[in-house]
Amino acid sequence: MWTRFTFEDIRIIAHYLGTLTSLFTVALLIPLITALVFQEWEPATRYFLAAGISLTIGSLLRMAKVDPGRLTRQQAMALTGFAWMFLAFIASVPLAMSGHFASYLDALFDSVSGLTTTGAALIMDLEHLSYADNMWRFIMHFLGGMGLIVIALSLGLLSSSTSGLYSSEGRSEHVVPNVITTTRLISKISLAVIGIATVLLMLFCFVAGMEPVRAFFHGLWISISGFMTAGFTPTSQSIMYYHSYFLEIACMLLMLLGMINFGLFVAVLRGKTDLFFKDFEIRTGFFWLVFMCIIFIATLSTTPLFSDLLTMIRRGVFMLISASSTTGFSVVTTNQVLTVFSSGAILILAILMAVGGSSGSTAGGMKLSRIGLTVKSIVSSIKEATSPDSARVSVVYHHIGKQVLNNEIARAAMTVSTLFVVTYVVGALVGIAHGYDATASIAESVAMASNGGLSFGITTQGMPKTLELIYILEMWAGRLEFITLIALVVKIVASLLPVRKPKRDR
Repeated sequence: MWTRFTFEDIRIIAHYLGTLTSLFTVALLIPLITALVFQEWEPATRYFLAAGISLTIGSLLRMAKVDPGRLTRQQAMALTGFAWMFLAFIASVPLAMSGHFASYLDALFDSVSGLTTTGAALIMDLEHLSYADNMWRFIMHFLGGMGLIVIALSLGLLSSSTSGLYSSEGRSEHVVPNVITTTRLISKISLAVIGIATVLLMLFCFVAGMEPVRAFFHGLWISISGFMTAGFTPTSQSIMYYHSYFLEIACMLLMLLGMINFGLFVAVLRGKTDLFFKDFEIRTGFFWLVFMCIIFIATLSTTPLFSDLLTMIRRGVFMLISASSTTGFSVVTTNQVLTVFSSGAILILAILMAVGGSSGSTAGGMKLSRIGLTVKSIVSSIKEATSPDSARVSVVYHHIGKQVLNNEIARAAMTVSTLFVVTYVVGALVGIAHGYDATASIAESVAMASNGGLSFGITTQGMPKTLELIYILEMWAGRLEFITLIALVVKIVASLLPVRKPKRDR
């Protein structure tokens, strides 16, 4: 039965939405401080205004008093669904006033893209963007990659007595049994990886000829974007800009780390390396990448883009990892992809983004675990149908320990995977209806819903506004993995429908 929002629901959601908005105010102080350090007075004014708006709204919402306790699962999902879009509107305020966007909708698009770690961008004149605005773009990536709810839980700002908040952001796996400990471990691992990567990438940028301060910020921003499998870069040429083999290799390693389950990071750190190598998702991902790499390199061998075999392999593997991790970094231009890559090569990139990385990682897409579990479930059904009535078929797999596949797990994997596929198809049909090429429409829709970010020529300034809105919805739905969004929409619709009065017996 569809339940309505009660006054108590609205009060609880408003209060905790105010908490998240107040946390967002703290995040807005980072680009504000950056602007002050670099004496960027106009950006400083914008971020001061945005922080003031965020603080005011957050404080007003927090005035809705609630008794501390457990949020229901429905309240948690409604809060998460509202928060991700509401905070995107606040995030777009300083960007919309920067003069680097043709319209407010374009600024909102980039904000949603940043928070959902999609990495698609409609920004203009990126090379002349202020340090403050660039910092904000990558702070959004960090917040979105980590998860707004995860960060708030790790800081103790939200109720710790419910796992509904944690799972409502598309995270169903716990690194350790306790939710708060899980979120704090995720935060520590992310900060450690980003810190180490920043130092390495800063050195590569410095060796390539950048001045120290600029090298540091480029290293920091690329590290955040790479490990969060996000896709924004401080230049319009993406990773091509740096002309550095070492930086490309570092980015590939960073993207691969970003698509690994956080639970496996913890297992390795605790010396349980056998859990890593036995994990069916790691094995599935390895063979999947090797198989797709062979096919992708074979399709690239027919193109005249690359001067030699080694360059083709290096750039081909980079694009393959970028797509599979749903990062969106690129070492070829969009024009080269459209004019030189075959339709087969583009569709391979789309398939890689559609599947995505590991569950419990920063990567998007359907997830390797869901694909693997769906295949195992189908094989199990076939075995069961062809086995004697007395035989019992059970499927055991290793995923951060030994697991047994049951109907509930299989059904959940199939449900989310189906919703992803339906969204990919709907977005592609909308693109085709607007007159775009079918191959590009399919790939672009997949890039949006999987939060993959690679561009195939459709996401540009001046694109149809209806298509832009569809892509915003795809990014939002894909990041929350649909269930939270569907639950929110159902709850809103149920609340708007007139109350049916019970019929009296005559």
